Amino acid sequence: MQIELDRLYGLGASAAHDAAPAAAKGVRALVLELRPPAGWDQLSSVWTGVQSDLGFPPPAIAVSGVDATQLWFSLASPISPSAGELFLQGLRARYLPHVGLTHVRLIADAAQLPPAPPLEISPDRWSAFVAPDLASVFADTPWLDLPPNDEGQAALLRALEPIRQAAFEAALSQLGVVEEVPADLKLSGLPEVPVFEQAGVEAERFLRGVMNDESVPMALRIEAAKGLLGHAKGS
Repeated sequence: MQIELDRLYGLGASAAHDAAPAAAKGVRALVLELRPPAGWDQLSSVWTGVQSDLGFPPPAIAVSGVDATQLWFSLASPISPSAGELFLQGLRARYLPHVGLTHVRLIADAAQLPPAPPLEISPDRWSAFVAPDLASVFADTPWLDLPPNDEGQAALLRALEPIRQAAFEAALSQLGVVEEVPADLKLSGLPEVPVFEQAGVEAERFLRGVMNDESVPMALRIEAAKGLLGHAKGS
């Protein structure tokens, strides 16, 4: 179980003893939580939507052990909490526009992340990961009365895969949310290249190269597109 938690979310036994350094490197777990009267009926639209619309692997489904149903998104590479918040806000806007804000909790900060299931929250109430075909069973009682089997929990997680960085960046764009580019990462802050001092055609070629380079972060590619648009208007 700990191996799977570490593989998917960076929440293995070693992470528990190294929480501060792990948080500084970014987050690999994002949680979208719904509370009554919202529940699996609404959350299932997110679960299916991220797979069909964004091409993501399925996120884990969990019951909180108290009053909520959750989706746990696994990321292959750490991201900033602000990028995670934007992503979750984009999901809420697209798939849960009619769910009141008081019934939705978006968790993109490692310090606010709930303990990963399974955990006894109160006597005879356990949080747990659950299979998709059983999620609706816990609509009114989002907990297990007995401790879930560790091997069964591990088997549910073993079938899941993390979201790759390129897919995550593409999803931000598709959801219409893009993380603000820090000042030190603006195109002007890139290593100096002589093309900016050459003819306009060379500058255009450089911007197109950045825009089309999939190894460049999506935010910078968008900045390049903006620069290219401005160059075209000025020419």
